[in-house]
Amino acid sequence: MNNLTRTTWITSAIVLSLLISCAAKKEFKDEFDVGKTWVEQLAQLPDFPDLQNLIEFDAGSITDYSHAVDPDSISIGQDGVIRFTLVTRSSTGAMNISYEGIRCITNERKLYAIGRDDRTWSEPRVSDWQPLDFVRQFYAQRELSKNLFCPHKQTVSSREEAISVLKRGSHPDIFR
Repeated sequence: MNNLTRTTWITSAIVLSLLISCAAKKEFKDEFDVGKTWVEQLAQLPDFPDLQNLIEFDAGSITDYSHAVDPDSISIGQDGVIRFTLVTRSSTGAMNISYEGIRCITNERKLYAIGRDDRTWSEPRVSDWQPLDFVRQFYAQRELSKNLFCPHKQTVSSREEAISVLKRGSHPDIFR
């Protein structure tokens, strides 16, 4: 086999393998999404949280912040997103309040609003869906998704179940 024939054969083999891989590649869709397009519903901001009414949860030993959810703010939309107010406190007492959502089926979170000192909400600069798998700072959201609100990537069935799971500290379907 001469060099020209060999080069042509190698080039043809590469092109053929690329064509086969492109033809075989299928776009992954969750079972939830088959046959329909997911549409996010408009988020309705809740009342500002009563700090005496919060339910704390453990986000793990990686963080020294305390985390809590306002049970009055929990809602589960027709779009499968569980929305809630998250209150995070540092060991020095600094506090962040945010209204967020978790889309269990895709393990993503979205920031809808940030709480201000005057007990009003402000719009965040970035409000896109973000994956929870690879972003380090989302300890609380990852705990809520993995062990509380989204067992096996399925959203809890009701606000009451979400509150019960928060009070218990884990979802009964999750084995730690």
